[in-house]
Amino acid sequence: MRPKGSLQDTQAFLPLVVLGVLAGIDATFPPQTLVSSSYGVAALVACAITTVRVTAVFAAASSTLAAMSGIWNDNFGSVGWWIHTLMTVGIGALAVLLAQIRIRREQDLQHMTTIAVAAQRAVLRVIPSSVGTLSVATRYVSATKEALVGGDLYEVVQTPDGVRVIVGDVRGKGLDAVQMAATVLAAFRRAAVLEVSLSAMATDLDNVVTAVAGDEDFVTAVLAEFHDDHTVTLVNCGHHPPLLLSNGDTGRLVDTGDPQPPLGLGPHPEPVTCHLPEGSRMLFYTDGLIEARNRQGAFFPLVDSATTLGAGSLDDALDGLLDDVVQHSADEMDDDMALVLAERRPG
Repeated sequence: MRPKGSLQDTQAFLPLVVLGVLAGIDATFPPQTLVSSSYGVAALVACAITTVRVTAVFAAASSTLAAMSGIWNDNFGSVGWWIHTLMTVGIGALAVLLAQIRIRREQDLQHMTTIAVAAQRAVLRVIPSSVGTLSVATRYVSATKEALVGGDLYEVVQTPDGVRVIVGDVRGKGLDAVQMAATVLAAFRRAAVLEVSLSAMATDLDNVVTAVAGDEDFVTAVLAEFHDDHTVTLVNCGHHPPLLLSNGDTGRLVDTGDPQPPLGLGPHPEPVTCHLPEGSRMLFYTDGLIEARNRQGAFFPLVDSATTLGAGSLDDALDGLLDDVVQHSADEMDDDMALVLAERRPG
């Protein structure tokens, strides 16, 4: 990371070059070129890229050079000299004012960005690496630049009935999708400790989404409940099935029962329970992963990444998976991506 002082020096270099070039031209070319009236350009350049104090320095230097140019142009004290000098002083004062306005707006923007980051962190909290009998790693990749989260969601909660997980995808993008994701996560955190079954949780979440969604809004989601007897129960509401990686297995998509509509469209899913041997891993994901396309239009082959997901730590596995996706899609991500990789811990 470049030191702050070095960055400021680099920013001040450009207006200094502009001022030096103008002074050289003014001293070399005939007086008729009237370069002295252009000294204020250096202050204008400074106001766009550097601090108010540095801008003021260049404004003063520009005004001084404009005044001194009357000596080598042999027009000191003339009407033209006064006009050029006063113009440069005025431009310098304007540059200082513009620098103050820019700095103030940048500070306001930084403040708003800090608030936005805090709000986005509240939507997707940091998941501990160990929850109950599970080791967990998560990743979120937003397709929107400078955004931490979008319409995808995940959460992991330890309850008396087991470790409960949700991974979902809100239809649409933008702030409305983020707001819906926050609503669903808040409802899940409440239902996870109150409802006795995943089916009841799905019904509760469906009621919440129906109450706040528009006519064409919905949320796909898969719910999971990990038990101490090495089993996991799944409820799928219009979402992609998780990928199971057992010891020595090449990876397979878990059968989550008959297809159901998403939350907000009245799903009635039946729970499906499968065995999860010790050391097994299960990947939950959103469609940003499997719908990533390469230049030929081919989708990302998730099952082929089982070797990557089964190697190393959970964090290393997800990092390797994201590297595979980036290489496959040539850095062109069109959709958000939420990933949760869970592993049954020994003992």
